[in-house]
Amino acid sequence: MARAAVPGRLTWRVATLVDTVDETPTARTPVLDAPGWPGHLAGRHVDVRPTAEDGYRAQRGYSPAAPARGDLVRITVQRVADGEVSPYLTGGLSTGDPVELRGPVGGWFVWRPTDPSPVLLVAGGSGVVPLAAMLRARRDAGSRVPFRLAHSVRGPADRYYADEPARPGAGVDVGYVYTRTTPPGWPAPPHRIGPADLDTGGWPAGFEPACFVCGPTGFVEVVADALVALGHDPRRVKTERFGPGGG
Repeated sequence: MARAAVPGRLTWRVATLVDTVDETPTARTPVLDAPGWPGHLAGRHVDVRPTAEDGYRAQRGYSPAAPARGDLVRITVQRVADGEVSPYLTGGLSTGDPVELRGPVGGWFVWRPTDPSPVLLVAGGSGVVPLAAMLRARRDAGSRVPFRLAHSVRGPADRYYADEPARPGAGVDVGYVYTRTTPPGWPAPPHRIGPADLDTGGWPAGFEPACFVCGPTGFVEVVADALVALGHDPRRVKTERFGPGGG
């Protein structure tokens, strides 16, 4: 007897755009309705494949910015000016337009609500996206696990989800490191994140926190090395990095 194929995580699914949220002047969050989506853990990523009017296809991997809610998948995309995919996802899609999704992919850089360890999240720029998914997963699960987020950005306008961390709830501390410009009255001059920021804004190594670091390759290497130098177990420092690409 013939059997119908059951969609899996490596099957391309046709999703449609149902909403778009502006995050920064150059980043937007498309909200996609993907019928039959199997769900995903915070920190995993999905493959996205739009099709141009001339039939050209290109695919990129993006991190969901939130846990799945039914069939809805939210990805936050930083526009790369000369990119192939990000300009389309941030400016070329209209409500109802189709986009193919595949996944979720990855299982190491994830946070599970059943883990009781305190969590340190360190993000460089758009690397905050999968970490925001972890914060939102914590909220949705009603978890009381203490979280700290250190987010390095160029200036105040580059803060992702700026209105949300202002009310993160009990047990969540959010701090920013500005590399170019600071808000008026900010107590520190612009600088790149370093051991002192991680020491004061993170958890003591003796607490054995789960550390998640995401951002450009150079940023991730500096932060991971600094955490190990501060005494954190390298096995508890998980990293996700990205480099220059086609966007």
